[in-house]
Amino acid sequence: MTSAPTDLAVHATGLVKTFDTHRAVDGVDLDVRRGEVFGVLGPNGAGKTTLIRMLATLLPIDGGSASIFGVDVRDQPHMIRQLVGVTGQYASVDEDLTARENLRLFGRLQGLGSAPSRSTADDLLGRFGLEEAADRPIKQFSGGMRRRLDLAASLITRPPLIFLDEPTTGLDPRTRGQMWDTIRALVAEGCTVLLTTQYLDEADQLADRIAVIDHGRKVAEGTPDQLKSQVGSSTLQLRLADPAGTDAAGAVVRRIVGEHAVPTPESGGLNVPLADANLAADVLIALREAGLPILAATVQKPTLDEVFLALTGSPTHHDEMETAR
Repeated sequence: MTSAPTDLAVHATGLVKTFDTHRAVDGVDLDVRRGEVFGVLGPNGAGKTTLIRMLATLLPIDGGSASIFGVDVRDQPHMIRQLVGVTGQYASVDEDLTARENLRLFGRLQGLGSAPSRSTADDLLGRFGLEEAADRPIKQFSGGMRRRLDLAASLITRPPLIFLDEPTTGLDPRTRGQMWDTIRALVAEGCTVLLTTQYLDEADQLADRIAVIDHGRKVAEGTPDQLKSQVGSSTLQLRLADPAGTDAAGAVVRRIVGEHAVPTPESGGLNVPLADANLAADVLIALREAGLPILAATVQKPTLDEVFLALTGSPTHHDEMETAR
C-alpha cells in the first residue's frame, strides 16, 4: 500500500465489503483531511454503516485498502483502535450501571489506571452536562442523555479521529443542537470527525465536505455548496392544482429548461432545477398554456434534499435507521 498524504486522517481506495453475493460497499474511495468534519450521506442500506465499521476495524476489509493517519487498517488494527473513537447508532452503555460507573469501566477497559479513569470520567461528565445525573442508572436516562454519554465514552482516550454513525437519530431538535455544539467543539480542539447522517440539515450545518453513497458506491463528493450547484443555481418549487398532472408538467419543464424536474409526492408538485432564475417565468407561462394550473410557486436556492433526490432517486427517511450488517 502506498503511503497516504500527511494531511489526511483517512485515506481509502477501492474499499469493498461483500455479504454473500451482495456488495454492501462497492469500490469506495475516501479522503478525509485532518481537522475537518466529513459527512457521508446515503439512503437506508446504502452502505454507510458498513463503511464506518470497516475503517474502525469492526469488519474485515474484503477489497481495497485504507489507512488512518498513515497506519494501515488491515495490517495494524490494534494501532488503529488507539487512533479512533466510535459512536454507533445504538448506545453501547450498560443500563444497569450509572453514568459514572460506565465511564470508569470504559476507562479501565481501555487501559487507564483506577485514578486516571475516575478523573477522566468526572471530566467527561462535566463536559457533557451530565453531572447531576452521574449517579443515576442509565435505564433512567432520556435518549439524548444516552447519546451524550455514548459520545463521552468514545472520547475517554482523546482519539484524534472520531466516527459518528447517525449520532443524533431519534433526538429532539434541542438535544440535536446540543450535540452539534459538542461536535463543533471537538473539531475546534483538533479532532477530525467522520459523520454519517440522514439529516440533511445536519450535514449542511456541520460538514466541510460530503460524500453521497448509494448502493455501496460513492456517487458524488464536494462541499455542500458544490453539491447544491449540481442541481442548478436556483430551484423553482411548484405545487400543482391537480397532482395527476405531474407527468405532463414534467414534460413541459423538460421542453423549457432541458432538465428533469424532481417530483415531490408529499406536496403534489415538482422541484425544477434552473440554471437561470429568469427561466421560472418561462416555465410558469408554458404550464398555463398547457392547461396545467398551479397553486403555488417559489424560487429559492437548491437544498441538500434536492441534491439527495437528484443523485440517489430516493427521499430521505429521517425516522428510519440504516440496518447495520
